Amino acid sequence: MTAPADQSPTYYRMNRALVARLVGLGVVALAVLIFLVTVLVALLDLPAGVLLGVLLAGALVLAVTGWWLWKRAYVLRCDEQGYRVRLIRGAGAPEAGWREVQDAVAASPRGLPCVVLRLRDGRTTTIPVGALAVDREAFVQELRGHLQRGQGHRPLT
Repeated sequence: MTAPADQSPTYYRMNRALVARLVGLGVVALAVLIFLVTVLVALLDLPAGVLLGVLLAGALVLAVTGWWLWKRAYVLRCDEQGYRVRLIRGAGAPEAGWREVQDAVAASPRGLPCVVLRLRDGRTTTIPVGALAVDREAFVQELRGHLQRGQGHRPLT
């Protein structure tokens, strides 16, 4: 997931365990919906095709959502201008330019390892590292590189 120095954005996808948990919640929600539709079909003497239609539509929505979360959705996007955080509730500032970032620090709110980007205007962005499908150390190194390049610093060699 390393971005070359030629302005290619880096996408950090969602951790597979988190994707599985979200899809699992979708399966439970679909099961509850199917139960409710089954009760309605029985009580209102509706055709069984209604139940089959709801089941197929729900399974299709669940499959497409799972595929999107697994292959297309990203939690963090970093490019030469800045970053953007998505799909994380309570992340704080969802996007900012690298020049707006004062510093990056490690934190553990509620016991979860996070990287907190503190912005010059007092806002923060909290990125839970466990939500990303990347090694923690590799992520910190890559983020540090993005931050240094984005602020116009060259690495010491």
